[in-house]
This record gives sequence, C-alpha cells and structure tokens, in this order.
Amino acid sequence: MYLILIIPLVVSVLSFVIKKSMRTMSLIVLASSLIELIFVFCIVLEVFANGPRTISSYFAIDYLGAIVLLIIGTVGCAVQWYSIGYLKSEMAKKIIGFNRVRQYFVLTNLFIFAMLFSAVTTNPILLWIAIEATTLSTAFLISFYNKPTALEAAWKYLIINSVGLLLAFFGTLLFSYPALNSGHTILINWNILLANAGTIDPFIAKVAFIFILIGYGTKMGLVPMHTWLPDAHSKAPAPVSSLLSGVLLNVAFLAILRFKVLSDVMVGPKFSQDLLIAFGLLSMLVAAFIILVQKNYKRLLAYSSIEHMGIIALGFGFGGVGAFAALLHMMYHSLAKSILFLSAGNIFLKYSSTKIVNIRGMLRVLPTTSIVLIIGFLAITGVPPFGIFLTEFSILSAGITAHPLVVVLALFAMALVFIGFLMHVISMIFGEKEESIAQGEASGTIAPIVVLVIIFITLSVYIPPALHDAIGNVAGIMPL
Repeated sequence: MYLILIIPLVVSVLSFVIKKSMRTMSLIVLASSLIELIFVFCIVLEVFANGPRTISSYFAIDYLGAIVLLIIGTVGCAVQWYSIGYLKSEMAKKIIGFNRVRQYFVLTNLFIFAMLFSAVTTNPILLWIAIEATTLSTAFLISFYNKPTALEAAWKYLIINSVGLLLAFFGTLLFSYPALNSGHTILINWNILLANAGTIDPFIAKVAFIFILIGYGTKMGLVPMHTWLPDAHSKAPAPVSSLLSGVLLNVAFLAILRFKVLSDVMVGPKFSQDLLIAFGLLSMLVAAFIILVQKNYKRLLAYSSIEHMGIIALGFGFGGVGAFAALLHMMYHSLAKSILFLSAGNIFLKYSSTKIVNIRGMLRVLPTTSIVLIIGFLAITGVPPFGIFLTEFSILSAGITAHPLVVVLALFAMALVFIGFLMHVISMIFGEKEESIAQGEASGTIAPIVVLVIIFITLSVYIPPALHDAIGNVAGIMPL
C-alpha cells in the first residue's frame, strides 16, 4: 500500500532534478502514472474482494477509501498523460519554458500524493494536514502563468480555503475531545472516535459538525463558501482544473462523510441530512442561474462542478438509495468533468481564449474535441443513456416523498443547467471559424480523453458487481 504514496513523491523529486530533457520527463511521468494506476487497481480489487484492509494504526483502506482511490488513480493517470502533450504545445508556443514544466510535475505529483494520503489515513488530524497540503501545492499551480488575474485567483484560493480548513480543524478537535479525555495516548483514529461517540454532548456534536461541513464544504465548493472555485478553475492550466474538479472536491467530501458517520451516532441522522439538503439545494440553484449567463467556458465548467457537488450532497441528505446513487454520481462526475476540462484545454491551445464569444467553428477546427465536448455536455447534464441520468433520477426519487419541494426546485435547477450548457456548446461548436485559425488537434492530447470517454460510457451501461457491492457497503452505513 505504501508504494502508492511513495511513487508520486519519487516522481516529484525526479521532476525537480531532471535538467532540460522533456523526453526523459515524459517517459518518467507516463510510466509512473501507469504503474501507480496498476497498484491502485490491485489494492482496490483486494479490498472489494476481501473487505477493508488495515495497514497500521494510522493507515487503512475501507470501501469508501477504495472508491476515492479508484477515482484518484484513474483521473490522475489520464491527467498526467494529457499534461505531457499539453505542456509540449505550450513550450512550442514559447508560453512556458522547461523550468515551468519541472515545477508543474513537482507540484502535481505532490498534489496527487496529498489526495492519496487523505484517502488512506485513519487519523482525522492527518486527514486535515493532507487536505491542507493540497491547498499549498495547488496554489502555485493556479498561478502557473504568473498573470495578475492568476495570482489574484491563487491568493483568493489560498486565503478562503485556509480559513475554511481552520474551521474544519476546530470541528475536528471538538469531535476528538471525548477520545482525548478518555486517556488515549496514541494518535486517535475513526474507530476510537466512534467508540467514544456516546460520551460527547449532543449540542457540542452539532456545533462540531457545522464547523466540519462549513470547513471542508469550502474545499468542496458548496455555496456560499464556493467563491474561490470559479476563479481558480478558470486560471489554472486545464489539466490542473481537471484534478481540482474531478478529484479534489471528492476528497473534501470524503472528509465530510467520515465525520457524518460520527455525527449520526451522536445526534441522529436527521441533523446532518437537513444540513446537506440545504447546502446541496442552494449550491444547485446558485450554480444554475450563473451557468445560464456565463461568458467563460472554464468558469462554466467550474459552476457545473458546484452544481454537481450540490447533487451529491442532496443524495447523502436523502439517504438510502440516494446515498448509493450519490456515490455512483461522484464517480460519473469525476470522469465527465475531467473529459470536459481536458477538452477545454484543447480549445484553449487552439484559440488562446477562454471566452465563449471567441470560440466559433470548433467542429471544423477541432473535430475530435468537438465530438468529445458534445458527449461530455450530454453526459454532465444527465441526458440518457449516460450514467448521470440514472444517478440523478435515483437521487430525486429518494427524496420525492419526504422532500417534494426540494426535488421540484432541484429539477428546475437541472433544467436551467441543461439550457445554459446547450446554448453555450452550440455557439462554440457551430458558426464560422476565423481564417487565421488552422485546423488540427494538439499532438498527444486526444488519446487520454478518449480513454476517459470509453471508461465513462462503459460504466454507464455496466457496473462491475464488485464495485456495485462496495458502493452498497458504503451506502449501507448511511441511514435511510
């Protein structure tokens, strides 16, 4: 298990020491990401087959951790693969030099390491440290191009997330107090916290979960703590945006779910469910209205991420079938949003603009990316037969009896999102292209996106029984 943590650290060090050889860098990054994916698959399959695996007092992999590991490994490998072609194109245009490429791979591998660490640690303090580490590594990636707007977005991201995580740390201490007060001398883990759950005052537990939800909800992008997300996603390189949206938001939600289990034991499930429903619905509505009038395609995708985090929060708020569908939705969203952000990277490489009004005639200029963009649009907006349609339908079905008004408003938000996406995608795909823009895709950027599309379509029509059972095991601990 430790190999999946060691590999990105080793690659980060190698990326720092390599001098002036893009070929060597590319081979190391591609080989290491594939090896990492293989190790992740082996560990995940073992957990799916034999149940949760305890490595030590501070590291273990349960079903939820395995699902998140699967997301990190799959999307991380595709993004690293894509990054090679993307950065080569940027170097060919003299936008960046090799030193920037070195910095990029040092930071992205540290970012991936921190997310992997978050998924496998059993200690809430170490979890907090790992998620804080993702903030530090990605802040420099957001400011990658050193433009004033990118630096502003990076500082905004750093300050807002640091404040949010400070609140999460305070909530963590409140949850940990009973275990610490009972005389535990080692670093506490989730099992120790659960064993001492009955000794905490219910009011303190409620306050603690509110701090956790606001703190990690900031990292997750829930409204109204979301303000960093559109700026960060629009200014970061496209593959970094893919990792932020497709992976990091899920890692933050993993932290919330860990504490939700504790909160449900301490004060009952209704408290956490009502909060998740409220934040989830608010996120969906705010994102939907902004998507409708959005003028920047990367910000459009960022607000779509906020909407989908709201949908996932609704699923766990409704519980039962809704929790099962929310976990599956988490996987579908990671794949679909990665497809869209990497496609956005191809668009930016060709048009050198993120403004929707400047993107015309994509079907002639970038035919393959255009097809992928259409698939991604249909997938992310929940059009059948794509898997997100099934998960959204299941989530809304789970809440229609107890929360009919919430379901109606959620449907309204989804309809607005579809209309907004349809308008923007049509305007980009069709129309007359500028004569100065040559036709052709950037070398090395299509294959990883196509692989993600194949995986997404396959999972939309067939969910492996082992994965289905693992999701069911996680959803089973969520109350009906």
